[in-house]
Amino acid sequence: MRIEELSLPGTYLITPDRIPDARGTFYEAMRSDALEEATGVVFRPRQINYSVSRRHTLRGIHSVRIPPGQAKYVTCVRGALRDVVVDLRIGSPTFGMHRVNTLDAESGRSVYVPEGVGHGFLALTDDACICYVVSTTHVPGTQIDINPLDPELDLPWDCPQPPLISDKDATAPTVAEAVRAGLLPRFDKAGTP
Repeated sequence: MRIEELSLPGTYLITPDRIPDARGTFYEAMRSDALEEATGVVFRPRQINYSVSRRHTLRGIHSVRIPPGQAKYVTCVRGALRDVVVDLRIGSPTFGMHRVNTLDAESGRSVYVPEGVGHGFLALTDDACICYVVSTTHVPGTQIDINPLDPELDLPWDCPQPPLISDKDATAPTVAEAVRAGLLPRFDKAGTP
């Protein structure tokens, strides 16, 4: 398993070691001990969520207020998607910056998203299924939604047609509006909210 830090502090791309044979392929999708050893991150899963999306569906950008906060370990278990993480931590050296990765069932790659970093994706295939292993259970009223089409973020969705997007995401505030409303977490000198 290869674990590499991405350009946003505390965000990691995890690429499993795949073991193929005549029957198919085996790999370890997540090992919290390996993540902790490589990064110092202690990740204890509390809930597992799935979403299934049609091609050209755009979901996000989502995060959770701190407290309770919520780290995510995100994997595409069927199909493929363009995965985007956005640093929403005020005071972070990479505030407002993003990182794009392609996650697909074939590679088994995952992204670890720390508290305070927003997440979204565009489904590149029909019936794309994403799995979110998260560090806290859902607490109503704590979700942070940022408009994924915020012109200041200028995220490279590269969708060949208008994306399928929920009303909630389409009418979510921009990053600037979320800052003014006091919705976003702060980033301390240690690199965590």
